Amino acid sequence: MAEAAGRAARTSVWLEGKTRRGGRGGGQPSGLDRERITEVTVRLLDAEGLAGFSMRRLAAELSVTAMSVYWYVDTKDDLLELALDAAFGELRLPGPEDTGEDWRDQLRALAREYRSLLVRHPWLSPLAGRYLNIGPNSLAFSGRVQQVVRRSGLPAHGIMGAIAAVFQFVYGYGTIEGRFAARVAATGMTPDEYHRTAMTAVTADPQAAEAMKESRDIMATRSGETVEDMLERDFAFALDLLIAGIEEMVRRPTTER
Repeated sequence: MAEAAGRAARTSVWLEGKTRRGGRGGGQPSGLDRERITEVTVRLLDAEGLAGFSMRRLAAELSVTAMSVYWYVDTKDDLLELALDAAFGELRLPGPEDTGEDWRDQLRALAREYRSLLVRHPWLSPLAGRYLNIGPNSLAFSGRVQQVVRRSGLPAHGIMGAIAAVFQFVYGYGTIEGRFAARVAATGMTPDEYHRTAMTAVTADPQAAEAMKESRDIMATRSGETVEDMLERDFAFALDLLIAGIEEMVRRPTTER
C-alpha cells in the first residue's frame, strides 16, 4: 500500500530537486558522475531493451555495486527519465533565429528527426508515454516545434491540435517501425528478406490470401521496392497529407476554423 502511494505521488525527476549533476554529497564513489551513469544506461537500453534493464545490470557494466549508483539517483524511474531526456538531446533542432526557412520544410525536418530517434531507440517510445517529458532537451524540442507551427499562420487555439496531428502520427509510425526493426534483427534476416518471407507465408495461406484480395492492387504498386523505400514513401506521403491539412485550415475563413 505504501509503495503504491509512493508511486502515485511521484511526478518527475525534474520537479523533485533531483537534478544535481553530482552525487548526494560526501562519500560518493569516485570515478562516477550522473552523466556517465546516464550515458551507460542509454547504451544498455539500446543493446538489451527496456525489459532487460536493471540497476544491478547497470552497476555491473559500471564495475561498481548497485548501491553506488544510488548515490546519484534515488530510483530506477529517475534514471530512466534521465536517459529519456538524454536521447532527446540527440535531436538536431533549428535555432530560434532560423525563421527564414519555410515552416513546412522545418516541420518535415523535425518530424524526421523524431521518427529516426524512435527507431534508433525503441525503448524511448514506452518511456515517453510513461513520464512527463519535461527534461531540458525534451522542452527544447517542444519549444522549437511550437515556434515552427506558429509560423504556419494557424490561430493560437489550433497550434496544439496541429502539433498533435503531426507528432502523434510520427510517434505511432516510429514506434511501429522500431518494433519491426527489432523483430527483423531477432531473426537474423535483412528487412527485405523478412518481408519476402512474411508475404510468401501470407499468400500461401488461403484464408489470409482471400482477406488480402482487396489490397492486391495496392500491394502490386510496391513490387520491386525495398522495405526502406516503402517505409520512407509512406511516411513522406502521410506527412505531406498532414501539412496540407494545416495549410487548408490556414486558408479557411476565421469563422470556419
